[in-house]
Amino acid sequence: MGVSTTAYLVRKATQKERVQILYSQAIKGTLNWAVHCHLFYQDASKLREKFNTNKHVDVIDRMIAEGEQYNKWRRLDPYIVLWALGGSKFTRNTAPF
Repeated sequence: MGVSTTAYLVRKATQKERVQILYSQAIKGTLNWAVHCHLFYQDASKLREKFNTNKHVDVIDRMIAEGEQYNKWRRLDPYIVLWALGGSKFTRNTAPF
């Protein structure tokens, strides 16, 4: 009985980690598509509702595998903050020597 309980807890922990990673990647992807804050917050709340409605689903492994196929929705030209690495203002005004 101890082995099956341990296996169940390990599986549950990995599911939780996979869901957390999937949620963070989905939020970052949403931010790339909706640059304005009011649009992002609407999309993020809809995404959170979807995650919360499917919180107690028994077929969670299948749903996680489907959700991890997010690469087909990934934006090819993601939003980069102007002064960050890869942004258009990165090292524009360098310090004089």
